[in-house]
Amino acid sequence: MSTLYDPFIAPPCHDEIKILFQDEHLLLIDKPAGLLSLSGKNPQNVDSVHYRLVKLFPGCTLVHRLDFGTSGLMVIALTKAINAAICQQFSQRTVSKIYSALLCGHLQENEGVIEAAIAKDPALFPLMSICALHGKPARSRYRVVERFYQQQKDGTQLPLTRVVLTPETGRTHQLRIHCQHLGHAILGCDLYGGRLLPGSEQTLRLMLHASELHFIHPVSGEAIKAQSSSPF
Repeated sequence: MSTLYDPFIAPPCHDEIKILFQDEHLLLIDKPAGLLSLSGKNPQNVDSVHYRLVKLFPGCTLVHRLDFGTSGLMVIALTKAINAAICQQFSQRTVSKIYSALLCGHLQENEGVIEAAIAKDPALFPLMSICALHGKPARSRYRVVERFYQQQKDGTQLPLTRVVLTPETGRTHQLRIHCQHLGHAILGCDLYGGRLLPGSEQTLRLMLHASELHFIHPVSGEAIKAQSSSPF
């Protein structure tokens, strides 16, 4: 089976990975925006979360990933057994992930559910698409925190909505494409329309941050409720 070539070349990321928790079984880290989770298929994309951490923790593996532009919480397994145990929690959907985001425009509703199946389309790579016929079921919740205007350099006001997003499934680009489907792309999203409004095209990063991660420690049985404040 042929592998799709990814032309994307990641710019250097000078921000450090923050280790928030560490024991002999796992790590909880805060990933900076602009760093790949795994080294890419393009040979020029070597630097990544895994590339950096495996030097410090040989044998460590990623249980899940965050998009290149997304910052925030990730859990890293230090053994294969721990990886399998936490992956099982993800597959059984007992892991809770909560994100902070800035959306373009002002949402009308204060909260809601986005339910739209997501499909891979080789013709659109690396984009995903909403497709009821061929897509896999995908569901996300949103809740508005505040609506405000951001002052631009030219004096104009950019309407933005700060939201909390909770994906109930884990499809590729789910939150980004669901927010676009809602009619309010995530600010700074180059793939799904977050740089189309005047003033938004110069946004330095994707305004999406994994702010909470809840799961059960596979050895101690303790409920882990990790939090990371949004940097924006």
